[in-house]
Amino acid sequence: MNDKLDGVGVFVAVAEAGSFAVAAQRLGVTRSAVGKQVARLEQRLGVRLFHRTTRRQSLTDDGQSYYEHCVRALAELAAAEAGFESGRCEPSGRLRVAVPVLFGRHCVAPVLQALAQRHPALEVEVCFSDRIVDLVEDGFDLAVRVGPLPDTTALAARRLGVQHMSICAAPAYLARHGHPRSVADLDGHAGIAYVRAGRPMPWLLRGEDGAPVESRIASRLRFDDLQAIADAAIAGAGLAWLPCWLVAPALRDGRLALVSGDDAVVPADIHALWPHSRRLPLRVRVAIDALVEELPRRLAHA
Repeated sequence: MNDKLDGVGVFVAVAEAGSFAVAAQRLGVTRSAVGKQVARLEQRLGVRLFHRTTRRQSLTDDGQSYYEHCVRALAELAAAEAGFESGRCEPSGRLRVAVPVLFGRHCVAPVLQALAQRHPALEVEVCFSDRIVDLVEDGFDLAVRVGPLPDTTALAARRLGVQHMSICAAPAYLARHGHPRSVADLDGHAGIAYVRAGRPMPWLLRGEDGAPVESRIASRLRFDDLQAIADAAIAGAGLAWLPCWLVAPALRDGRLALVSGDDAVVPADIHALWPHSRRLPLRVRVAIDALVEELPRRLAHA
């Protein structure tokens, strides 16, 4: 007797990805294997589940109806497994996390490494990239992001803490060009800009009334790497808008001097994001809890 669930998970993955190739990437198998599983399922059911084109697959009416039934059935199975998992209280399996490069390396990776040491059955895979990944499309369980949240109902979020920002410069630069005392004083100074997707990001500062204002200081140097910006500032290339945790060592040893701190620079919220679902897997939940507990402590001691 045929296994009634054979191919169902693959079918749902293709339906949600809209592509055999993307589904295969998420599942860690070949596109050919995905195609064969779906073909066998269609043969067993006696219906066509997908309209196929060279670039994308879309559900037929029968496929849409079957998909809705499959999702409900898989949700029931997931709920049953969650009951067993919560009873074991031991996270297991692979946890894929996307983090910004420097913040992830300095602040997130140590927390996840300690988490993996506490839970031997947990596999942790961390992707370091300043690119805004699509958690569902790219197959991530969790992402840590600094700054505004995306406007979407497909993702759930939890605040992890706040990243305090500062404007810094080398003492030699300030000796040559003067020490700006307000937002208006930034005019005429050289800035080192952070670039994302080819566009310089504005500096978020507080105006005289305390409200956030965007400052786009003139810059001839633009980098998409925060460490490169810090290095250029230390070398005397200009003012830099950088996280406090990154510049703290250079401020302590005098390589950089503080121009503006918390009173004038708007901080950025840090959030954990994950695909919205009825059941949060235990491996994701324990990772979020660890980040909530540890990140503020690590940032406070920067």
